[in-house]
Amino acid sequence: MKIFNTLTRTKEEFVPLEPGKIKMYVCGPTVYNLIHIGNARPMIVFDTFRRYMAHRGYEVDFVSNFTDVDDKIIKKANEEGVDSAEISERYIKECKKDMEGMNVMPATVHPKATEEIDGMVDLIGDLIEKGYAYATEDGTVYFRTRKDQEYGKLSHKNIDDLEAGHGRDLKVKGGEDKEDYLDFVLWKPKKEGEPFWHSPWCDGRPGWHTECCVMAKKYLGATIDIHAGGEDLIFPHHENEIAQSEAANGVPFAHYWMHNGFLNIDNVKMSKSLGNFFTVRDISEKYDLQVLRFFMLTAQYRSPLNFSADLMEAAKTSLERIRTAVSNLDYLRKQTDKDNLTEEEKQLSKEAAGFVTKFDEAMDDDLNTADAISAIFELVKFANTNSNESSSSEFLKELKDEIVMLSDILGLTVKQEEELLDSDIEALIEERQAARKAKNFARADEIRNELAEKGIILEDTRQGVKWKRAD
Repeated sequence: MKIFNTLTRTKEEFVPLEPGKIKMYVCGPTVYNLIHIGNARPMIVFDTFRRYMAHRGYEVDFVSNFTDVDDKIIKKANEEGVDSAEISERYIKECKKDMEGMNVMPATVHPKATEEIDGMVDLIGDLIEKGYAYATEDGTVYFRTRKDQEYGKLSHKNIDDLEAGHGRDLKVKGGEDKEDYLDFVLWKPKKEGEPFWHSPWCDGRPGWHTECCVMAKKYLGATIDIHAGGEDLIFPHHENEIAQSEAANGVPFAHYWMHNGFLNIDNVKMSKSLGNFFTVRDISEKYDLQVLRFFMLTAQYRSPLNFSADLMEAAKTSLERIRTAVSNLDYLRKQTDKDNLTEEEKQLSKEAAGFVTKFDEAMDDDLNTADAISAIFELVKFANTNSNESSSSEFLKELKDEIVMLSDILGLTVKQEEELLDSDIEALIEERQAARKAKNFARADEIRNELAEKGIILEDTRQGVKWKRAD
C-alpha cells in the first residue's frame, strides 16, 4: 500500500509502527450546526481507507474528535439563549445521524475537546517548563514558534512568510503582548458569556490547535501511524499540532499525513453568501446518502471534487447499475437447477478474480477509489455478459459475492436484504430440530439467532415449534 505523505510530498510504502496494527487520527467537525457536504468528504474518504485496511487484515484503531468548544458554538448558544454544551450535544447527535446515513462507521473513540481540558492544561504547562511557551500578564499563553527549528515542514512554507496564516490568533485578547507575530495561542482568557475552565494562568479555554494533539496522544500514543483531515487543515492547524506535540514529547507526531482535496459546488467554492451551501441533511431529502457516498468516491481523494446536480444524478444511475447486477444474479440463482461449476465457468471465475486484483491494485495506489470503482464496473459488465439461466448456482454466487465484497469495502450497500419465504423458514426449523436431536446445540442456537435477525421469532411448545414474524 502506497500513501501520498503530505510531510514528504511523495508516495511512500506504508509501514505501520506495529505489524498488523494502525493508529489513525482524523480531525472531526466543529459541532455548531448540521454538517455540510464539505465535512462529508473526509468522513467518507478516511472511513473507506479504514475499511480497506481492515480488509487487508489490519487492526485499525481509529480516533476522530468532536470540537465542542469554539467561537461559532458560543455565538450560536448566545443567539439561542442556551448553554454552549446544549448546542454541541445537539449537533453531535445530528452528526452521528448523518454519518450513519452515509454508512460511516463510528470511530473507535470519538473524544470531545471539553472532556480533555485537564490534558491540555498539562501539555501547556509542560511546554512552558521546556521554554516553548510563555504566559502574558492577562493569562494568555503562546507557543514560541521560532523556537521550533522545523516549523513549516508539513506545509512546506518558509517561517518568515507565515504571518498572514495566523490571522485568527492575532485577533485574540492580549495579541499585542506576543513576543513574535508568529506565536500562536495555547490558552486564552474567558470573555463574558463564554464557557471557561480553571488553569494556572487564568480562567479560560484552550486554543483550537492544542486540542487534537492532546486527544491523539491520550487515545493512540505520542507517535501515531497516520493523521488525516481536509487540505484546509494543513496550515495552520496541523502544522501547529506538530509543533506542540513534538516539542512536548520529543518524538515524531505522525509518520504519515493524508489530506483530501477541496469540494466545489458547480465549480465555485461553497459559501452561504453565494447560496450554494448544502448540508448532508439537505442532500438526504433528495437522494439516498449512499448516492452521496458513491459520488465522493468517484474521484481520487487528493483531487479537487466538483459537486453538481448532474453529477449526483450520474452517481445515482451508476450505483443503481451495480445494484441491478446483484439483483439479476440473485434472480438467476433462483431459476437455475445446476449447482456445480462447469469447466468453462472455472475459467470464467479466474477472469473474474482478475477484476478483484485490479480493484486491490487501485486501492493500494494511494486509495485510488476512482479506478477501484472502474474495476467494479468491469466486473459488473463481465457478470452481465457471462451469466444466464443456464449458469450454475455456484458461479452466480461467486460473481455476486465478489461484487458485494468490493462494494462493501467502499462502504456501498448494493445487496438487498432477502425476505425469508415460509418454505425457507420451515426448512431452517427442520434443520434446527435435527441439530438438537444430534445434540449439535451450537448449530441449533445459530439457526435461532439467524432467524431472529431476519425478524422470525421461534417458540418451542409441547405441540412443536411455532414461529411468527416480529411486528
